Amino acid sequence: METMILELEIGGSRFCATLCRDLAPHSCESLVSLLPYRGTVLHARWSGEALWSPLAEAWPAAQRLAPESATCEPKAAEVLLYAGALSEPELLIPYGTTRFASKAGSLRGNPVLTIDDPLSTLAGLGRSVLWRGAAILQIRKAPQYSP
Repeated sequence: METMILELEIGGSRFCATLCRDLAPHSCESLVSLLPYRGTVLHARWSGEALWSPLAEAWPAAQRLAPESATCEPKAAEVLLYAGALSEPELLIPYGTTRFASKAGSLRGNPVLTIDDPLSTLAGLGRSVLWRGAAILQIRKAPQYSP
């Protein structure tokens, strides 16, 4: 399976990320179908050191994803996609210690991306969103990727 690289732009900072097709193929296909994506990231205080992007406006109505290598404790830079029954569809972007949760309790998201850039840059951005507020998130195929 060919490796696909996506570019995330969060508040003007750019990151390269590898699509995790081997761990969550259906979830990755669903994410790719949204591209190019433009939304907002907020700080996910309930989840710890993470950002989240609500996908409700872009997500197909009533589409749910089954668990694929689902976890509630992602590593920093392991982006999760959640589209289950307990909360709205969303992306979780951890930059440090994270336990994925919502007002409904613990959530298990499917790993769809691994951010390849330095964690210190991502962590600094996460702290900035915590103190300064929401930022724009854009996700697109990386310029060097061309199918």
